[in-house]
Amino acid sequence: MTQLDPLLPEAHVNVDDRPAMDWPADPWDPTEQTGSVERLRRQTRPIKWFVYTSMVLVTAVVLIAGAVGWWYLGKINPQGDPSALQSFTVPEAADFDDVTELLFEEGYISDVGVWKRYVGEEQVDIVNGFYQLRLNDHMGNVLARLRIPPAQTSTSVTFPEGFTIERMARRVDAVIERMDEAEFIASAENPSVFARWLPPGTDTLEGLLFPDTYSVSNADTEPQLLDRMIALMERVGEQEDLEAKARQLGYTPYEVLIVASLIEREAAVAVDRAKISRVILNRTFVGMNLEIDASVYYGRNRSGIDPDLPFSALRQIDTPWNTYLRNGLPATPIANPGRASIRAALNPAPNPAPGDPICVDLPNPSECFYFFYVLANEDGGHAFAATFEQHEANIREFAGIEFGGG
Repeated sequence: MTQLDPLLPEAHVNVDDRPAMDWPADPWDPTEQTGSVERLRRQTRPIKWFVYTSMVLVTAVVLIAGAVGWWYLGKINPQGDPSALQSFTVPEAADFDDVTELLFEEGYISDVGVWKRYVGEEQVDIVNGFYQLRLNDHMGNVLARLRIPPAQTSTSVTFPEGFTIERMARRVDAVIERMDEAEFIASAENPSVFARWLPPGTDTLEGLLFPDTYSVSNADTEPQLLDRMIALMERVGEQEDLEAKARQLGYTPYEVLIVASLIEREAAVAVDRAKISRVILNRTFVGMNLEIDASVYYGRNRSGIDPDLPFSALRQIDTPWNTYLRNGLPATPIANPGRASIRAALNPAPNPAPGDPICVDLPNPSECFYFFYVLANEDGGHAFAATFEQHEANIREFAGIEFGGG
C-alpha cells in the first residue's frame, strides 16, 4: 500500500475523527442565559394597544368632564361685570317654577335646568313683590336677593324741608332705583288721593307731604310712599294743634300749610320765621298783596314759563301764585314745610312794641306793625320794617347783599 505523503493535502477528513477542543466563554455572555429564547415582538402589541386605548379614553373623559364643568360654572357665574340693579317683580300666587320662568325670560338666569340644580331640591318660597336684581350676576347673588322678602329690603330717602313735589320726585328717582320721577308726580296729582286737609278740586298734594327721612321697602309703591308722607304731615299737624290754632288766626288748615310753605322758602334763620309769619298775617288782614318772590318763581315752574325770563318781566305774568298781581295767599302751598315753619305759621311773632326803633318815629307808636322785610346779611337774615319808607331805607342800606345759603 502506498503511504500518503504528509506534505500533500488531505483528500478527506472525517469531522468526527477530529480531537475535541474547549471554546472559551465570552465575558458578556453569561452561561446561565445560554439557551434562552427572545419572545417575538408581535406578542407585546395587544398590551400596548390596551394601555394606549385606556389612556385615550381617560383623557377624553377628563376633557369632557372639564368642558361640562366649565360650561356649568359659566352658567352659574357668567363672565363680565353684572349690570346695575334692576326691578324684578314677583306676581301674586307665583310659585318657584313661575319665578324661574320669569328669571329666564328677563335674562337674570341663562339656563333653567342649571338654576334648579343650583337651588337644589329644597326650592325657595319667594314672596311676591318687588326685588332688585342684576343681569349677568352670579346665581348665588340672585338667589340671596330672592330669599329676602321685599318688606325686609329697604332704602332710606331724605326729603329736606322746603322741597317741592318735583324735587322730591327727582330725589326718589335718584335714590330708589325702581321708583320713577314721573310716576311719583302723577301719583301726587291724582285726584283720587285722599288727604285730610286737601280742599275739594285741588289737584296737587303740594304742602301736604311731610319732609323727613323715610325707609322705603321693595314692597312699597309711589302711592304708598305718598300715603305715609301725608299721614306723617297729619300727625305733625295734630301735635301742633293745627286745626284749633288755624281757626283762632282765621285760617283753614290748608291755608296754614300755604303760609308755612311761604315761610319755609323765605326764612333762612330760625329767628325770622315767626316775624315773616306776622308780616303775612298783617298783610292779608289789611288787604295788601304779599309780593313774595318765592311764590312767583313757583308759579313760573308750575306754568311752564321761560326760566330765563327776568324777574321784572316774570312778575307781570299772571299765575295763581303771582302774589304781586293777586291779593291774598297763593292758590296752593309752594313747597312742603317742616315742623318749624308750621309752628311759626300757627304762632306768628307779636308786632313790635311801641319802644322798638321801627316804631318810635311813627305818629302813633302803639299802632306799629310788621309789614316789610328785606335780606340784610349773607346768612339769610332779614331786616323788618313797619313803613314803606323804612323798607326803602333798608333796601338802600343792604343793597348788594346776597344770601350765601342753599
